[in-house]
Amino acid sequence: MKRLISIFSLLSVLSCSTSEKEPYDLVFANATVVDVIKGEVIENQLIAIKDDTIVRVVDMANQKEVSASKKIDLNGKYIMPGLWDNHVHFRGGDSLIAENRDMLPLFLKFGITTVRDAGGDITPSVLSWKENIVNKTLDGPFIFTSGPKLDGHDPAWPGSIQVTNSEQINDALDSIEAIEGNYVKMYDGSLTADTYYQIIEEAERRGLKTTGHMPMSADLLTAVDYGLDGTEHMYYVLKACSPKADSLTKLDLGYGMVSTLVDTYDKNLANQVYTELAKQNFYITPTLYIGKTLSQLADADHSGDSLLQYMGQGIQKTYQGRIDRAKAAKESGNNSRSKLAALTNQMITPMYEAGVHLLAGSDCGPYNSYVYPGESLHGELRALVKTGLNPQQALITSVVNGPKFFGLERYYGSVTNGKVADLLILEANPLTNIENLTSINLVVAKGKSYNLNELRDLLK
Repeated sequence: MKRLISIFSLLSVLSCSTSEKEPYDLVFANATVVDVIKGEVIENQLIAIKDDTIVRVVDMANQKEVSASKKIDLNGKYIMPGLWDNHVHFRGGDSLIAENRDMLPLFLKFGITTVRDAGGDITPSVLSWKENIVNKTLDGPFIFTSGPKLDGHDPAWPGSIQVTNSEQINDALDSIEAIEGNYVKMYDGSLTADTYYQIIEEAERRGLKTTGHMPMSADLLTAVDYGLDGTEHMYYVLKACSPKADSLTKLDLGYGMVSTLVDTYDKNLANQVYTELAKQNFYITPTLYIGKTLSQLADADHSGDSLLQYMGQGIQKTYQGRIDRAKAAKESGNNSRSKLAALTNQMITPMYEAGVHLLAGSDCGPYNSYVYPGESLHGELRALVKTGLNPQQALITSVVNGPKFFGLERYYGSVTNGKVADLLILEANPLTNIENLTSINLVVAKGKSYNLNELRDLLK
């Protein structure tokens, strides 16, 4: 198993005692536990928390009176692991640091207790927030971060590390390890296929997780052979599913080949690709929700969005670039984004059934217009269900596969002894209807509980 670079010792969480000695810090009585892995609920449970770890889960009938600093009778309400958003961004330069920080409570409001930051240009601030959240001096989800992205000679995003040769690759990976980044994120602004493969190969040698964008000049299965662990968005698996991929690569079309890839998608070839990716324990973050949102930018009116008020004016200004591009595409008659969205929706269920690990990720953050923190992850889970997954399968892409990507199944993914006390309490069963995720009653992040009033106060 590849080593996880560091998680600030995975909080004090994993080093804290799991002793069952009373008193506990927080106890939930009469809870209905949602077992996402098995797809079932267990009624009349007592959950005891010490520090930020679940230390006892027992049937109420078998449990004597317990002593705790805080006891809450859930009266049958549903309790499940907190949600993971596996693709978010904190970025926009120094002038937007405060506005990015102010997004953190929105994740908690929607039951998201962990996020995977996919790279930006304010890494020192992100690392500071991460440490403060661990120390409980800042309210927000726990943050896994890649640190800066790795790109080619002309990086597409500020803050990225330029890599064009072996020496720069080693220096870049050294720097990611030095800041205790949690994985390596590649970007395809100007990254060549050869350099992309070299990054993966060296990261594999060091035992580092790799994911990100892929240069359209590269081949996904070749990258997987080098040790690639995952990919963000659907472009790259789509390319692997077209018999025209090699000839299109030779034409050096970049993303200009996407429309042809959609038209030449081959189901039989796709099933072979999915089987191979599953065999290699591969992860794909589809980001369906943002795809739909951006495809409608030219016509949609977002001025009345309830969450727009929580986005700083600087962040709102970053939305204009995508809006302008969407309007230009509409005027030119380019509907490639809509075609891509329709096909990628059809690809989800076959990939899942083949055993490919899907990760629920929203791609929220500055520059991604009207894709709001928290709400967009719910939108992603609804989108996954709309493609054909059932609610249990959709939830697995968030609360089970998120930690599994980092090899942390031992500490997350279920409401059982020894797990991190990241919990979501709901009025209704999310296994019967994914919309029930909105029936939030309480959120627990690293053992600290937030009721609805407290969550609202955070947003103020």
